Formats: sequence, C-alpha cells, structure tokens
Amino acid sequence: MATALFALKGTRMVKDAIVVGAGIGGLAAAIALAQRGTQVQIFEQAAQITEVGAGLQISPNGLVVLRALGVEAALMARGSVQARAVVLADYKRAGTVARLDLGRLRDQRYLFVHRADLIETLAERAAALGVQIHLGQRMSGLTNNGLHGPMGTAHAELIIGADGLHSVVRAALNPASDPFFTGQVAWRALVETPTGMEQPVARVTMGPGAHMVSYPLRGGSLTNIVAVQERKDWAQEGWFHRDDPANLRAAFATFTGPARALLERVEQVHLWGLFRHDVAQCWYRNGAAILGDAAHPTLPFMAQGANLALEDAWVLAAHGGPALTRLRRARAVKVVAAANANARRYHLREGPLRQAAHLGLRLGSQLAPERMMRAFDWIYGVDVTAQ
Repeated sequence: MATALFALKGTRMVKDAIVVGAGIGGLAAAIALAQRGTQVQIFEQAAQITEVGAGLQISPNGLVVLRALGVEAALMARGSVQARAVVLADYKRAGTVARLDLGRLRDQRYLFVHRADLIETLAERAAALGVQIHLGQRMSGLTNNGLHGPMGTAHAELIIGADGLHSVVRAALNPASDPFFTGQVAWRALVETPTGMEQPVARVTMGPGAHMVSYPLRGGSLTNIVAVQERKDWAQEGWFHRDDPANLRAAFATFTGPARALLERVEQVHLWGLFRHDVAQCWYRNGAAILGDAAHPTLPFMAQGANLALEDAWVLAAHGGPALTRLRRARAVKVVAAANANARRYHLREGPLRQAAHLGLRLGSQLAPERMMRAFDWIYGVDVTAQ
C-alpha cells in the first residue's frame, strides 16, 4: 500500500533516508517515510532525547498530520488538553477584551500539548516502525559524498536537515544569512495551575510593549507561560538559557489579575532572545532537504513553529524532495510574516490607538465571532495529508 500511495502521488519510494535531528520535524519526517517503506536513521547530537518543560499549541493543520502518523490517540492519553477558546485580556483592566471560540473550527480540534509528551510519543512511534535513532552524534557537514559526523561519513538516498537554527544541511544548500535581534525577549516557564484557573483556554494578556500567553497542560495540572517583552538589551537565542524568576516578575510588574497569580508561582524560568531569520530560498537539492526551523525559523506569535514542521515532514514524504520548495516556501513566508505582525498588535502603548484596537476586538468577538474565526482558515484549514 505504501508504494502504491507513492505512485499515486507521482513520486517513487525512497529506499533509505538519514534525518539530522530528533525534534518534532525530524521524528515526524522519519515516521512519514517509514510508513511508506523507507529505511530511516536519525542522528541526534544530544545524548538523550529530552525536552525542557515547555508547552505547544497544536492547531488543526498540525493535528491532521499527527493523526496520519498514527500518534493522536497516544498523545491524548498523555494528558493533552483540547482547547476551547483563545481569550484576549488587558494587563490591568478586569474582564475580557475578546474571546475567540475554537469550537467554531468546523469539527477540527486544537490542542495544548507538553513538548516532552509529543517528542516521546513520536519517538515511540518511530521506534515501532523500525527507525534507528543514534544519539550523541553531532554532524559536522554535508558534501556530495555524504553526511559527516563522529561515526564517519553516512550515505543515504535522502538526507534531511531537521537540525534547527544552526543547520549544517541548510548551510550546504543556502548562502549564509545574518539573523537580527528583534528587540524582544521571551521567558518560558511551567507552573502548577492555581485552583480555579484550569479552564482549557489560551489567555493572551496584552500590555504596553509586552504580552504574556498562558494555557493548561497535562489535564490542567500545569500551566505553560510564555512572556514577551520589548527591550534594547540583547539576549542569546534559544530557550535553554536559565534566568532568575525575579527578573521575569520585575519585567511584568504592572500586570495584574490571573497573569500576576501565575507569575508569582514561577520557580524556574528560561530566557531567550527573539531573532528574525530569512526563510531559506532552497529547501532541496541533490538528495538533501531541510524542514522546520532549519528552513523557516519563526517568531512564536502565531504558535505555528511545530505545526509548520509537521506539515513540512508530511509533504516531503508524500511528494518528494524536488517538490518541497515549490509546495512549502510561499506558505512559510506568509505565516512568518503574520507572526511578525502579531507582536505589534499585542504591544500597543496606552492611548487612543490601543483603546480603539481593543474596542474593535471586543465588538468583533461579540457581533461577528464566526467571521473572526474564519480569518484563520488560511492557517488552520490546510490539510496537507489530503492534498
């Protein structure tokens, strides 16, 4: 059946593949290929597959891929939360600015997922399909002769760079480009959910030059926090850098209500600088492909990083590397641009513009809720598994 599916898609089955990186995109690509009969190996630089405490929003366009990969039920069994709404709130004024009802997504589900749960679920599925995962393998480069690493030079019909921001495979396919600091930093933390705040909603608390996103994980027992602030001080990229929770609370000292209650519970926090990167021009050449952050790093303001990586992985397996740039780049560029724009909307300063914008959101969610949700159809309504 797998070979027949490839024939229907107009591509031939790939005999063997190497994936660099055992993150979400890499594991998803390995599974999608293995389901089609490809022998897959993953080379991961970490000594073990682990994740810092962090949440993910899996929107319908990503969930359809997880369903096709055969992991949706296992992921739900780990306590993933089905989201009901996105609530927009003000940093000091009580009440709701706007509420986006996710129940209007036409029988599609939107999930809040612990990143570690997703990684473990994907890794188990990959292993069950015979994917070999090699840990502690930092790959040093890619040439026409193969992929170079501590085990020597590895060869395969298809080499996939799912190796993130500093991808060695992207470097072989594209000229170097310099990211630039956006003037924004983000803190990420997990806290025990306060009593009465277990509702399955994503809460976006908007303040002048800053905003905070929070949503429940693992059945509501934990709450994920991402807090973004505009500032001139540069911070290193990547979310593995520890910071003092007091710095987070000081940066959001003017935030009140539910946001303040969550901030007071933070005991461990990670800080990272937000940088803009160019979307890669070339995603495939001569048997080598890139996907996920290796191809299109995005700011976290549309919650689409993991979802785009899942889409990439499926499209690569279903349609083949030569079609990857043509089928994926324009969509990635559009989503990245939308994420860039969202930060400005969340961070409006006090004054008439902010008041008018919030009034528009409030009236839109009350008088035309269906129309507000339809504005996201171009993202959530895409099903790459049906194309």
